[in-house]
Amino acid sequence: MTNNKNVWFITGAGRGMGVDFAKAALAAGYQVVATGRNTDKVAKALGNHENLLIVKLDITDPLDAETAVKLAVDRFGRIDVLVNNAGSFYGGFFEELTPQQIERQITTNLYGPMNVTRAVLPFMRKVRSGHIISISSLAGLAGFEYNAAYCASKFGLEGFMESLHHDVAPFGIKTTIVEPGFFRTKFLELESKFLAEASIDDYAGRNAQYHAFWEEKNGKQEGDPTKLAKALITIVNQEEPPSRWIAGADALAGAEQKVVELQHQINAYRDLSTSLAYEDE
Repeated sequence: MTNNKNVWFITGAGRGMGVDFAKAALAAGYQVVATGRNTDKVAKALGNHENLLIVKLDITDPLDAETAVKLAVDRFGRIDVLVNNAGSFYGGFFEELTPQQIERQITTNLYGPMNVTRAVLPFMRKVRSGHIISISSLAGLAGFEYNAAYCASKFGLEGFMESLHHDVAPFGIKTTIVEPGFFRTKFLELESKFLAEASIDDYAGRNAQYHAFWEEKNGKQEGDPTKLAKALITIVNQEEPPSRWIAGADALAGAEQKVVELQHQINAYRDLSTSLAYEDE
């Protein structure tokens, strides 16, 4: 089945933002490959649609990624837009996070998008077009207390995407990093987040504060994911889409603060930084 409708390949389409992205793309008339580890959840979230293909995908498995992409191309003929949305959140102070938890965080949020992107790129490169979008976070731009593992994974994702941009731009392939702030999804619910076990007395007070914060914030996040999904349609349809898009007023404020802090550090140590060249003899 092939025609002129754009084909979107969306990971993590069974819950959270992925559902909203898939619904927005279908409403815009696109063909959508909605993927997830549990296809029943994806089907329940999205229902039936003539332009929808639901495919099982564990993004941490490179072979799974190759199989899912092949099924998508067999059905629709190509992939025009890849949305690397699937991810997880491991919260906790660094000392209390286990090495295994940190590894799982980075495997899901960094290696996962790499696996899917690697599977999709040959098809985009062949037709000299495509758009790769990775959902990062303000935590991919600025470090936060209690987020060492999560920020490490998102900083890595952004470094990968910035470098990938230069690799694939000569082939007509575009890239966009999306940095959302807090959006009202299920991200903060028990099913979506994993928290380190409190094990060090020095962190006990702040652990209690963060647990209370997550509970209070859940369901009251400022951002509307439906509006985010519609905005993503706008971004994709731009002739020159942004390589980085900051999504949400809270994320914008955080990014502006990061710029101020970085400029302050540059100015404070400018003389020392520029004093390091060899002196001509």
